[in-house]
Amino acid sequence: MSERTRIDEIADSYVTSLCKISPLFASATGMAKTGLLDDFSPEGIQERIDLDQATLRELRNSEPTSDNDWVTKAAMIERLESSLAIAPDEIGALNVIASPIQDIRDSFDLMDRETDEDWDLIRERLEAIPTALRQYREALSWRHDKGAPFPARQIAAGVQQAQQIATGGILDELTERGMDTDEARASFADLAAFLSSLPQTSVDGIGRDRYPAHLKYFLGSDVDVDETFEWAEHELASIISEQEKTAAVLYGPGTTIAETIERLNSDPARQIHGRENLREWMQKTADDAVAGTLSEFDIPESLRRIDAKVLYPGTGGIYYTQPSDDLSRPGAMWWSVPEGVETFNTWLEKTTVYHEGVPGHHLQIGTTVASPHLNSWRRLASWVSGHGEGWALYAERLMADLGFLDDPGDYFGMLDSQRLRAARVRVDIGVHVKGWTAEQAWDFLTANVAMDHSFLAFELDRYLGWPGQAPSYKIGQRLWESERDAALARGESLKDFHTRALSLGTVGLDVLHEALSR
Repeated sequence: MSERTRIDEIADSYVTSLCKISPLFASATGMAKTGLLDDFSPEGIQERIDLDQATLRELRNSEPTSDNDWVTKAAMIERLESSLAIAPDEIGALNVIASPIQDIRDSFDLMDRETDEDWDLIRERLEAIPTALRQYREALSWRHDKGAPFPARQIAAGVQQAQQIATGGILDELTERGMDTDEARASFADLAAFLSSLPQTSVDGIGRDRYPAHLKYFLGSDVDVDETFEWAEHELASIISEQEKTAAVLYGPGTTIAETIERLNSDPARQIHGRENLREWMQKTADDAVAGTLSEFDIPESLRRIDAKVLYPGTGGIYYTQPSDDLSRPGAMWWSVPEGVETFNTWLEKTTVYHEGVPGHHLQIGTTVASPHLNSWRRLASWVSGHGEGWALYAERLMADLGFLDDPGDYFGMLDSQRLRAARVRVDIGVHVKGWTAEQAWDFLTANVAMDHSFLAFELDRYLGWPGQAPSYKIGQRLWESERDAALARGESLKDFHTRALSLGTVGLDVLHEALSR
């Protein structure tokens, strides 16, 4: 890293303090080996709010000394302000993908399992579960006392997930290792009962007043919600038209999209059976993507490994975890396979591997973690969904442009991925701003998305309980494509644009625009 500035010191100090407040952050980034869990109580969350507010005051009183400094200050101020704007909604958060239930469960996946010390840390985290869940119940009670009812769908899903953890999964693994899991199981079972007792509402949307702050948090940019809603409709129509043309290439003129999906799904050559075969296919596809794009992107030797992992039984989600700070733990893509699902369709999922691996999240996030010119906040702590997920969706379409999806079936799968992301812009804004019911959202999704309904049911619950996150993919892609087109118009090559943009790390999309325009 170049000479440290005052702004770098503020950023690095923030990460140091965050590691103390959030052992899960420290563990996930590899900044520290710890078996502790976060304090999910209102007091614990307030400690994070206090840190954000104090850091924001310091940043506002500091002057940048270089362009790199300017990016840090602008990006960090945007992140802290956006986070503080939705902080009250983070106390007692309850959803299917980003609340303490999943944070605790998923934290074990990234823990090393090689030495006695590693297993001691796992035991320490296991023993911390009762306290962490008690603190989480305090936060849920705080929200209840504020008069905020919980959406019934999120409660039902939370109960189911807590019961699943209590009776299987990671706790079964630890029991087999001879650890006493009785208290942890009882704590998750008690949480399930507690959730069932909470006041419920049938209303899923958060409303027009609160929604813009959540959308901005996930984008790092203010967008016109109504214009975006209408743009998504036109984008969806364009993708459907392209699907219809591809269907004709695959199976002849007049073949409908539904018929094409049915024929692709029933094609034995496009099927994988069994979870281990799925993992091996994911790994080979990811490895081939790295080898095949070395001339298109700057991929350091240290980032040419991606681990493919399959979790079972799971929620249906697919996600990426970044390399550790020292790169000793490689980046990994995880497929959380629901119970009973044994057959997988390659035509639908090849583009997902590009999204999670190279040139998607692994290239983007790995490049950031490995960048010596960035301070620790920009390398390890800054995340903006519209930037990161927008890039990964941009990367899917880019792989088609580079010839990796020349098979019409695989190309059709990429279009299906794009269609899902466009559809959920409509769903998210529809539910949270336009007054759509969950039933309307489900009807819209099932009419527009080829995903198996067991996966899609989880996706709908995710959108309803995590406002603003789902549309950040497609809106982020829209803004990434705008930046690319502007760079090409300035005379930059595509490779130079990608290198320059990724060298900034993950920043809000407004900051990205300003930085690339400077």
